[in-house]
Amino acid sequence: MLSSFSFPRLLQWLAGAAVAAFLVLMISKVWPYRTLEPGIHFLTTKSEATNGSGLFRLGFYVHITSSLWVLAAGLVQFFPRLFPGRAALHRTLGKLYVASVLALAAPSGLILAGFANGGLVAKVGFALQCVVWWLSTWQAYHLARQRRWEAHTEWMLRSFAVTLAALSLRSESYLLYYVFGTKPIETYLTVTWLSWTGNLVLAEVLIQAGAARRLVRSFHAPPAQVINR
Repeated sequence: MLSSFSFPRLLQWLAGAAVAAFLVLMISKVWPYRTLEPGIHFLTTKSEATNGSGLFRLGFYVHITSSLWVLAAGLVQFFPRLFPGRAALHRTLGKLYVASVLALAAPSGLILAGFANGGLVAKVGFALQCVVWWLSTWQAYHLARQRRWEAHTEWMLRSFAVTLAALSLRSESYLLYYVFGTKPIETYLTVTWLSWTGNLVLAEVLIQAGAARRLVRSFHAPPAQVINR
């Protein structure tokens, strides 16, 4: 029983709980947009011309909705205890994650990048984030098709690190503005880049520490062995 709460596993579950709490928060933030009303919340930061753009509105609504189930489907993939004897469910959620990132969340995010506040620096930052998100997810899918599970898991870690940029952007914005006293525009332009590049650095640290290898072992272990760990 004590081995189940080793320090790395405890950190994993705490991180998972934080992401799950963020998901609930995001659902509550997205819910008001169900009316498609243009002049509310985040949309008030955009010009009338931007809010009047059909391309922007399409990208916005597709992005905020698809990102919710991408976050949920991606999160549970990193908890093998949820899948003892349920490999088919793991594959189904993985396919949902990959298809949603490649076809919906990343392309719609790229559309939004073109309308980002903050000038060229912000537009390029958000655009590169979406390109890296798409490419890392595609590489993870390609490696899964080749049944190269450890390499697949490494790239899924990178992909999910970019998925979590939304969480990092908000937490880093709070830290920079309220703790370090940076100006609003400095805060915004910094987190535009730091929110996803910082996550990728952390993902690489975890990969080098063997996180992908341990996840693969957990997924392919017999159900009883996974439960007893």
